[in-house]
Amino acid sequence: MTMIRRAVTTTVGATLAAIASLAPMPTATAADLTSPHRAVSDRRAADRQLADHSVTYQPISDVGWQGEGLSLSAGDNRAVEDFLDRAREAEAVVGPRLRRIAAICNAEVVGFDARLKTPDSLKRKVATSLLRNPDKTVDEALVDLNDSVRYTLQWPTEEYTAGVRLASTLFHAFDAEPTRWKNTWGNPSGYQGVNSNWRDVGTEHVFEVQLHTPDSRHAAVVTHGLYQEQRLPGTSEDRVRELQRLQNRLFGSGPVPEGAADLLAPGLVEA
Repeated sequence: MTMIRRAVTTTVGATLAAIASLAPMPTATAADLTSPHRAVSDRRAADRQLADHSVTYQPISDVGWQGEGLSLSAGDNRAVEDFLDRAREAEAVVGPRLRRIAAICNAEVVGFDARLKTPDSLKRKVATSLLRNPDKTVDEALVDLNDSVRYTLQWPTEEYTAGVRLASTLFHAFDAEPTRWKNTWGNPSGYQGVNSNWRDVGTEHVFEVQLHTPDSRHAAVVTHGLYQEQRLPGTSEDRVRELQRLQNRLFGSGPVPEGAADLLAPGLVEA
């Protein structure tokens, strides 16, 4: 019993010594109690002491993602991060080829610094897809992504149609297969241009190539924020219609290149 009593006394004494080693909490006086600034200062001092002895928190990558009212679980967030790594690897292969194609068909490569979709933009797109389709898995949502790597080629209006025909043929020669071709030049309103998707044979990663004139590219840049707002789940129907009217007005201000409405990708029906 004596040995047990000594052990308990030693443990308690060590614990009290550890507590005493912390900076003493300030003793409140009558003046302090009437001073809200002093009370706040004392509370912050106490918080700092507790923080010095707190546990280590998990990194952000282990607790998921949140933004603009959307969210991803930790597992889904890691899946998107892995997809982003694969996108970067694919771009290192596709980017130099695209530059060679542009040089051959006299196209200007615009916005090359933004050729990789930002992590937040990609996660917002995946989170929106999962929110609208609760039965969909993150892997299924990632399969639907076709613009994690994206490029824009631009020609003067009078050179556009011939330039697009040559560029689409060259993509085949540089080991890319068309997966989607959306030509909206013939539409009476809305977005104007050609948005195409291609699968790189080597990496099997799908990338996007937008094909524009200077006027249609300018309209696409100016209306991008409107388009993003239009797609957010919380945007009201009235606001969606208003945003569409604004986009129609901007895209309708430029000329349509001769023959542009008939452009198709080699071996692919427009989709």
